[in-house]
Amino acid sequence: MLSRPGGRWLRPLSVLPLGARDPPLVRASAGGVQRSAPPVWAAAASVSAGPGSWYEALAASAPVQGTEQVLLGVHSATGLPWWACIALTTAALRGAVTLPLAAYQHYILAKVENLQPEIKSIARHLNQEVAVRANQLRWSKRVARLTYLKNMRRLVSELYVRDNCHPFKATVLVWIQFPMWIFMSVALRNFSTGATHSEGFSVQEQLAADGILWFPDLTALDSTWILPISVGIINLLIVEIFALQKIGMSRFQTYVTYFVRTVSLLMIPVAATVPSSIVLYWLCSSLLGLSQNLLLRSPRFRRLCRIPLTKSDSDTPYKDLLAAFYTKFISRK
Repeated sequence: MLSRPGGRWLRPLSVLPLGARDPPLVRASAGGVQRSAPPVWAAAASVSAGPGSWYEALAASAPVQGTEQVLLGVHSATGLPWWACIALTTAALRGAVTLPLAAYQHYILAKVENLQPEIKSIARHLNQEVAVRANQLRWSKRVARLTYLKNMRRLVSELYVRDNCHPFKATVLVWIQFPMWIFMSVALRNFSTGATHSEGFSVQEQLAADGILWFPDLTALDSTWILPISVGIINLLIVEIFALQKIGMSRFQTYVTYFVRTVSLLMIPVAATVPSSIVLYWLCSSLLGLSQNLLLRSPRFRRLCRIPLTKSDSDTPYKDLLAAFYTKFISRK
């Protein structure tokens, strides 16, 4: 019998035959819209090949049309110019949708982190018991290893069920945020190509006159590349903040970090080929994402969200971040 810290007993180790199945794991159209042909630059930037392509289906889908109605509703209700309307809608979606989901993600990950000492203790005791059984029953190393892995998977799954913190729940942010990003981008492309009209006026014409600073025309490309480069820099900052808070990254985490860095850099030439309205949305979203990541490092905000305290938490997260940044990028010889 194995015991958990606190005196509670686990179920006896079940020796699973190699041919047996593993124990189950917890697993967690808007009518009347006239569509005109997009301009040449939009057709060149899109990978769609005709009216029956997947992109045309996405552009006319219910989620994209719903997003268009949200943008039009915000513009009509506030009377703001389109550049401010895009920024305001992005902030509202971030605050109402992604920030709560990000807080929930940190809540789940904190609970998983706090389970690690108990998981290590169970692994140590289970390894000893499997070694005893292997010696008694003359198992090969392969049989002993498979038996250990199957039972360890079951026991860890029981811990996740007990504390209601399966790691898959931490991925819900990605499954919501990425589609939302796609729908907003496609909706703004529809606006910028003249595919959507509101109250008899072309939204494309409104966007062309509702820019600001060096991008007065939101349907045009940013010839200065200021917006595209800003998007790439902000996304790189988000990646570096994540990397700095991970002291001992695994090989897989290192590969993922390099991959995301590459994607952040590739976003610069991509952003230079789409209308400024879309790049403005990407920039606002990235800036709010950076602010959200910094906010979720605040001990006071984490307590407000009832995120469990972990050993890796710090009372001075921002000072630690600056110190790590200085050590990695400035004082490095």
